[in-house]
Amino acid sequence: MNEARLTNLIKLVAQNLDREAFGELFDALAPRVKGTLRKRGLDREAAEDVMQDVLLSIWIKAGLFDPARGSLMGWVYTITRNASIDRARRQKPSVSLDLIEWEPADQSESSEDRVLRLSANENLKSAMTLVPADQLVIIRMAFEQDLSQSEIASRLKLPLGTVKSRMRLAYARMRKCIEENQ
Repeated sequence: MNEARLTNLIKLVAQNLDREAFGELFDALAPRVKGTLRKRGLDREAAEDVMQDVLLSIWIKAGLFDPARGSLMGWVYTITRNASIDRARRQKPSVSLDLIEWEPADQSESSEDRVLRLSANENLKSAMTLVPADQLVIIRMAFEQDLSQSEIASRLKLPLGTVKSRMRLAYARMRKCIEENQ
């Protein structure tokens, strides 16, 4: 199904909560989203769960899609990426770096989508420059070495509560910076 048709379907969902349009959208997007999640390493059951979350988000947030800001597939992949990160956070205390520097599986990425993705990566890098060194070292250990907060506390000889606090402060600072740049 082409991008124009998908965009028309999302508009129908946004304007009228059109169940038929959403059904067609679901049929077109579900395999793509699930395939992307499987390629990112989720098992079949986890990919199915996250895919359901993604499509529910699309139903709820349909009115937030703005074709002037990017393609529908770019928007869908962003929701998919965020849902995948949310699942990873629920599963273990740290997020792996490859989830943040996430490449969509769709090889037909438009130049507009690529610019948006690269811009998001630049926003993240810029946000990381504002994080104090004592917090940044913890974030880097979590991302680059895939260490848990307990492992980081042990290696840095810090109380676990300190590691958790610094990580939370770093995430909050980065989130604020990224939100301000959008």
